[in-house]
Amino acid sequence: MTSGRHYVLAAGGTGGHMVPAAALAAELMRRGHSVALISDERGVRFPDLFDGIETHVVPASRFSGGPLGWLRALRTMAKGRKQARKLYRQFRPAAVVAFGGYASMPALSAAFAMKVPTVIHEQNAVLGRVNRLVAGKVDAIATSYEQVARLKPGHEAKVHLTGNPVREAVLELRLRPYPPLEEEGIFRVLVTGGSQGASVLSQVVPDGLALLPVHFRRRLQVTHQARVEDIDEVRRKYAEHGIPAEIATYLPDLPERLAWAHIVIARAGASTIAELTAAGRPAILVPLPSATDDHQTANAREISAAGGARTIPQRAFTAQELAKQIQKLGLDPEGLAHAAACARSVGRPDAVRDLADLVESIDADWASAGMGRAEPVKIAQGGEAFA
Repeated sequence: MTSGRHYVLAAGGTGGHMVPAAALAAELMRRGHSVALISDERGVRFPDLFDGIETHVVPASRFSGGPLGWLRALRTMAKGRKQARKLYRQFRPAAVVAFGGYASMPALSAAFAMKVPTVIHEQNAVLGRVNRLVAGKVDAIATSYEQVARLKPGHEAKVHLTGNPVREAVLELRLRPYPPLEEEGIFRVLVTGGSQGASVLSQVVPDGLALLPVHFRRRLQVTHQARVEDIDEVRRKYAEHGIPAEIATYLPDLPERLAWAHIVIARAGASTIAELTAAGRPAILVPLPSATDDHQTANAREISAAGGARTIPQRAFTAQELAKQIQKLGLDPEGLAHAAACARSVGRPDAVRDLADLVESIDADWASAGMGRAEPVKIAQGGEAFA
């Protein structure tokens, strides 16, 4: 173990940024380091993720709304940068680790100005806009996929394939076998749209499951995470179809739900894919079509190519198509177990360890010398969509 250092993590917005940041924070503290979090008002609303960690909410803003909006955003970012610099003078971080999104910009800008070593972590298979903006300035780029679109070839020397860290409770599922599916046994379905839910899943899944043959429908046991505005309608539909279902807007015990699920129906967010591959659970994935640079479609490429998931574009995600896919999978227990193994085969269970190792290696001498233990990462061309 190295001597204790101070590290600042910058993340905000969605669970896709906050969950890997929380996993890294726990690992760094386990190694004897001190950690502080810089986030925005959205990021600190996730319950229990950063309990006991010094947290600072700094101003940040999207660059939108035309020239006046950009001017307001610049002023907001300048305020956030000033607060971050004040924190660095007190906390004296060995490195700043940012997880993308505009909420990380003030922290990175202050680090560049004060010559604090920096690492960015990209959760998706397409380099995000903020990470693209700062990629040339940071000391290291950690990626979650072997193929990453929008990553310039000139940055290869500082790219490290670490994977996307997941919570310890999810990682422990690798030690548990895929639940056996008996021919007439209960078929457990987990439906989740990620930290923000997904209305299309709520609109399609209950009706799709209702189209299954009666003998199959009677075997179903569903857990469905829905948006607040959708939950009453979802509850009504399952009751109308006579399908046993537990519906909630938040699942605090999601790892346990994942443990017993035979199949997961979900969006293709980075954290969702990381958890599916860590646990080894087959899935039907419906990428969010409005995601920046269609990155959810890119996220689903690896697990789908391995045979661990079936990707359905949202335009083709109908009740009839879902029923067809579920029936195929549910009538083939051996095939479903094989899909679970395929999903597990592309997991990166050492992601948090490898990311923490990288962060520990980024000190002032390392940064000035431009050295590191970069692992080759393939640069994807253009980030094409796939199905």
